[in-house]
Amino acid sequence: MTSRVMLVSPAISGALREARFDDGCPLDATGAARARSAAGSLPAADRMLASPTVRCRETASALGLDATAVAALAGLDVGRWRGRTLAELGADEPQAVAEWLADPAAAPHGGESVHRLCARVGVWLEEAARLPGRTLAVVEPEVVRAATVRVLGAPESAFWRIDVAPLVATEFSGRAGRWNVRLGSALGPAERSPG
Repeated sequence: MTSRVMLVSPAISGALREARFDDGCPLDATGAARARSAAGSLPAADRMLASPTVRCRETASALGLDATAVAALAGLDVGRWRGRTLAELGADEPQAVAEWLADPAAAPHGGESVHRLCARVGVWLEEAARLPGRTLAVVEPEVVRAATVRVLGAPESAFWRIDVAPLVATEFSGRAGRWNVRLGSALGPAERSPG
């Protein structure tokens, strides 16, 4: 049985635009409009899921998906850093930021480490691999990074070297525990048939 998982990153929000750790802010007007214009551009899916964040749920809705929020697909819990920018943290806690970026097991913010995120997403992927058909999920960029690291068998230090733009689909397909990855298909306006 071939498993298919498509992960879609959320549209732009104020936090994403400001390079601020997610603090529950909604999509901005541009992000919502872009997601609405891409509605209908995704393939049919047997399961539609979303990270429980506001921007992922709003993106799924704007894309016309009736997605169920799944805790296992939550973004990285950055603890007390929530709502702050990396620039602010670099000025206030340079040692903690350096440790966090260098060591996947570090969690100086009191939240979840990159290592734990990769493990959590890896478990979810193993479960998704046992389901027939296609799973489509709108997830935070760090969930896409964690899934990519896992399926490629890359070291967790590679997590920070993967860029995930807004409204991009990353596809995983495979069987017998071996995955293939198709990176970075930008979502655009759905093609409408004439008439």
